[in-house]
Formats: sequence, C-alpha cells, structure tokens
Amino acid sequence: MALPIRRNRVPEQRPGGHWMGRSLDPFTEFQELWDQLGRLFEQGGESAVTAWRPLAETEETPDAYVVRAELPGLRRDDIHVDIDGNQLSVHGEVDEHDKEGKALRRRTGRFVYRTILPNDADVEHIDGELRDGILTIRVPKTEQGRSRRVEIKG
Repeated sequence: MALPIRRNRVPEQRPGGHWMGRSLDPFTEFQELWDQLGRLFEQGGESAVTAWRPLAETEETPDAYVVRAELPGLRRDDIHVDIDGNQLSVHGEVDEHDKEGKALRRRTGRFVYRTILPNDADVEHIDGELRDGILTIRVPKTEQGRSRRVEIKG
C-alpha cells in the first residue's frame, strides 16, 4: 500500500517579496516527514543516498493501468523494466557526466521506481514507450477486470 505524496507545494512568500526557505508550521514538517516515509516504502527500503526515485504518476483507464515516469536525457538502453509477481519495477543508472565529460547538475546515479499492480493486471502483455524523456508503461487489464455495463432486465 503506497502512502500518499503531496505534490505541487509552492513556498510561501513574505510581504517584502522574499521567499521563505522553510515554514515553521508543524503540519508542513509532518507532511514532509510523511512524504519521505512514503518514498522510502515505495523504494523497498533502499537508501535515498544510493538510489533516487523519478517523478511518476499512475492512471487507470477502462482497459489498462498506465504508469508515466519522467526520465529526461535517458536512452532506452539505460532503463530496465521488470515484473516480479505483481510488482512493477523501473530502474537504471544515470552517468554523472555527459558525452563531452562535463559534470551534470541533475540527479545522477541509480534510480528506482516500484509499484504494486492490481490483481487484474495482465502482466504478460505489458508494453512500454520512451518519448521526449517520458517513459509510458501500459499494463492491460485482464478480461475479468475490465468494467462493463450490466443490462437490467424486467
């Protein structure tokens, strides 16, 4: 079970136009702790020092589950997608230097994203596509899992 992660927080602005780096609101600190715990559990206990988690979102359509992960600058060969039972895992490694040997300023090193697929996921027919830095994985639902309209008689 994944813990909810709050997204799109905007820092508060002081009246003089200066951005506060951190609010002293206890709820905000609790929310940050909750977010960190959620990321830790989703990574399967891997330390944040050894692996980072790409931004990802999931969506359910009538016939499939869709996972989209932001992996800018990566090639198809840098990304590995594995299925172990009903666990979907996206992992790989980003080299810390670009092709010219310059150090990169974005995240580097190992990355990992894991999610548990529902029981009606058809893991035999998963497909993935990498386009413009977005990895899209489509997991079709089994025939039993697809929603359908029930005709009412009488």
